[in-house]
Amino acid sequence: MEIISPELLLNAYAEGVFPMAEDGEIVWVSPQMRGMIPLDERFHISRGLRKALRKDPFEIRFNTAFRATMEGCAGREETWIDPIILESYCKLHELGHAHSVECWDGEGLQGGLYGVSLGKVFFGESMFSRKTDASKIALVALVERLRENGFQLLDTQWLTEHLGTFGGFEIPRNEYLTILNKLI
Repeated sequence: MEIISPELLLNAYAEGVFPMAEDGEIVWVSPQMRGMIPLDERFHISRGLRKALRKDPFEIRFNTAFRATMEGCAGREETWIDPIILESYCKLHELGHAHSVECWDGEGLQGGLYGVSLGKVFFGESMFSRKTDASKIALVALVERLRENGFQLLDTQWLTEHLGTFGGFEIPRNEYLTILNKLI
C-alpha cells in the first residue's frame, strides 16, 4: 500500500487542503467555510464539563497511543479514515507533525483526538469517546497545551453543533487562507 507522502500532506495543510478517503479514493478538501475553535477567552467550557473536569476521571496523555487514537476515531459506521489515511498520518506522527491527545483510565484508552501541527496552527482531524466526556476532556487538554506553546489557530475543518458549544465559529476560506499564511 502506498501512503500519502509526509511532504505532500504538509504542503497541502499549508495551502488549506486536507485529504479524506471517500468510496475507496483519496479526495482533497478545502471547505468554503472553515471551522475554528478559539484559543483565547472565547473558548467555552460548559458548567457540566467543568464539573466533570474537577472529578479528574482520566489521565491525559499526549502522543503515547497515536495509532490507537486514530483507530478509535475510525471506529464508527461511516469513516473517512481508511488504511491509506491511517498509515499516512502514522508516518507523519513518526516525523513529529501529527499528535494525539488521549484520555486513559484503569480500563484503557477511553477517548481522544488527533491532528497535525504546522507553525502556530493545529489542524484537528477527528475525535472519539468510549466513555462520557472523554473527547471533550481531550479537547480541553489540547487547548491548554496549544496555549502553553503559543499556538494561535485551532482549525476544526468544519463547524459542527458540538464544536459550536466550545465557542467554535466559521470564517470564509479566503480569510482563513490569509490567516494561515501568516501563521505557517
